[in-house]
Parts: sequence; C-alpha cells; structure tokens
Amino acid sequence: MNWPENGLSLVSKKKKVKSMFHEEDLVKIAHTSIPFGKYRGRVLIDLPEEYLVWFAQKGFPKNELGRLLDLTLNIKGEGLAYLIYPLKKEKYRE
Repeated sequence: MNWPENGLSLVSKKKKVKSMFHEEDLVKIAHTSIPFGKYRGRVLIDLPEEYLVWFAQKGFPKNELGRLLDLTLNIKGEGLAYLIYPLKKEKYRE
C-alpha cells in the first residue's frame, strides 16, 4: 500500500474512490415506498433496520429498489437516518 504524504488516508493512490450514491438517492430513500411484503407502502427510510438486515441476508433485488434498500441499510447502520427525515417533508412542500 502506498501511504499518502500527509498520513490522513488509508486509500491507495492507485485506487479511485467512487461515490456509493448520488444526492438524489437520498431523496428517493425518503420518498420511495416498498411495493411488497409485510411493510408494503412504507417509505424505505422508515423500514426497521432488522428487516433490512434480514432482506440483505436473503438478497436484495438486482434493480434500483435493491440498490436503494442497500443504501438505506448502510445509512441506518451508520446511525445517519436522521439526515434523511427532513427530506421526507420536502415531498409535501411541492
């Protein structure tokens, strides 16, 4: 591994760090409802973390919804869901 001169990053200079999501994905998580199952109609950010973990173990769908579910799990797992809640209100301002 090539250490950067300032020692602040563990990322190799050879690797390119790519954003895992776009800003609009955060809005989608706040506005998109799950279309099936026990929590049908519930907005993704409001899904219980335990359900997201279970779903991840079973395998998220290989589509946009699956990508958003995975992102939602990561956000909730890091304790950052509070950043998404204000975005839910924006839907009703339109």
